[in-house]
Amino acid sequence: MKKTGIVLMVIIMFVSLIPLSSAKGKAEIYEAENGLLQGVDEASTVTGYSGDGYVTGFDEDGDALTITVHPAKEGLYQINIRYNAPNGPKQANLFVNDISVGTVDFTPTHSFTEMAATKAILKKGANTIRIDKGWGYYDIDYFSIQKVTKELVHSIPKTLVNPKASPAAKSLMSYLVDNYGHKILSGQQDYSNIDWLQTHLGKKPAVVGFDLMDYSPSRVEYGAATTETEKAIDWDQQGGIVAFVWHWNAPKDLINQPEKEWWRGFYTDSTTFDLQYALSHPDSEEYRLLIRDIDAIATQLKKLQDANIPVLFRPLHEAEGELFWWGAKGATPCKELYRLLYDRLTNEHQLNNLIWVWNSVSPEWYPGDDVVDIVSYDSYPSGGDYNVQVGKYDQLLSLVKDRKLIAMTENGAIPDPDLLPIYHADWSWFSTWSAHDEKTNSLDHLKKVYNHDYVVTLDELPNIKTYPIENNEIPSAPTGLHAESGNRKATISWNPVNNANRYTLLRADTQEGSYKQIASNLKATHYTNKGLVNGKTYYYKVKAVNKSGTSTSSSPIRVTVQAKNK
Repeated sequence: MKKTGIVLMVIIMFVSLIPLSSAKGKAEIYEAENGLLQGVDEASTVTGYSGDGYVTGFDEDGDALTITVHPAKEGLYQINIRYNAPNGPKQANLFVNDISVGTVDFTPTHSFTEMAATKAILKKGANTIRIDKGWGYYDIDYFSIQKVTKELVHSIPKTLVNPKASPAAKSLMSYLVDNYGHKILSGQQDYSNIDWLQTHLGKKPAVVGFDLMDYSPSRVEYGAATTETEKAIDWDQQGGIVAFVWHWNAPKDLINQPEKEWWRGFYTDSTTFDLQYALSHPDSEEYRLLIRDIDAIATQLKKLQDANIPVLFRPLHEAEGELFWWGAKGATPCKELYRLLYDRLTNEHQLNNLIWVWNSVSPEWYPGDDVVDIVSYDSYPSGGDYNVQVGKYDQLLSLVKDRKLIAMTENGAIPDPDLLPIYHADWSWFSTWSAHDEKTNSLDHLKKVYNHDYVVTLDELPNIKTYPIENNEIPSAPTGLHAESGNRKATISWNPVNNANRYTLLRADTQEGSYKQIASNLKATHYTNKGLVNGKTYYYKVKAVNKSGTSTSSSPIRVTVQAKNK
């Protein structure tokens, strides 16, 4: 759903987790107490600060701290803040060279902690960084800047979380992985907007987003009707990529009063449906209705599977903001509901055409690698702000450690394609939420985007259902471990793993201890570990390796080393 954002007039993006990027040179530290203090004070009461003290007293509107940094060269820089927030989560307003870059979120701490705050292109020489009060009641120790070099080269596995994924779903995923980091796919929410794009831009997007909303049973009960499934089939026949979101109207307990009408039933403020209660009472009517709704949606998704259409499926979107009822009770019930959805659609209904897209940047809300194919963020800055949202991209990169694709599944203003490779913001696709007004995206900007070499449009897509599927699945963990001891040695053997070409052996002194690598690049399925201590017990694990990655560890095996009697 569309949200308002903060005007950014320069290309600077907020990030709250350390990104998977590299930096060269030593970080330059700028002590807060040496900056320009407005309504705030230098202090030294809390220990652990660097320099001569820290800045505190952010408690009145207008309170601010400004520091001036002096990079030796123009370029992209990571800007970190060392802070303390002992009174709970806090938020502050951040500016670079007097331009707002939105907010920075301080997680609660009991001592000074450094965090990534912003990525920015800084000019050579003087640049200012200012932090305004925001919520207040935090301390600032220092800022640091460090030049950012090129991001990592992606190595995303093409394996989908559903082991029975359809060939068409595998082909689409294979294409998305191959395209990732090289170009961005254009996308548009709502099929009714496609003719407008064709008329004004001469092109159609690669991805179209559809909505299962009006298939929700509680909406059908009020007379809602839709042909979204048929529209998606039509789009597929044109060669486009199909994406679905589900504005899931609450199964029951719709308030249905002015400004809380039944058709707003996916909003938290328009229903009293209690997800936590439903999930903790599987014999309840509430739980039964959850299953009813999922089964109703399965009927529509089955039509797409029967038409051999792979679907980028994004249920329970924007959960962490608690705007929608599925997020209103917090992360745990939401993740449980997501897993229920995955299990019922995948195992009960055998829907193998779905590529599962999760829509949150928070680690607390992440349901797990085993049920997520792609992670995503919905971007709604102010109209005309074409920044590339590298901060949110970096948060997601940190969340999944480059194991999953990252997409911008909704947006107002479209990121500037000139800047995407500069900031290494490798969004897989964007999907504009309606809005053809000049305020959100100017016509000139839309023409630039849809004719840009970095942007893929419908006419540039390959056949996504027959795109080559490489066998690049990460191997499974080795099984069948066996150990034999000898004089100051132990020989470990294991069963071969089909798609592995080498193995890594790890050892620990206790079963739950820290396992350290003792041998790698092993082509054989056995290894003799020499130089051990007779009478001592050791624990071993094995990992399988191929060009796509490394498996999880095997179950441990225990062996006590002892010399055999002669």
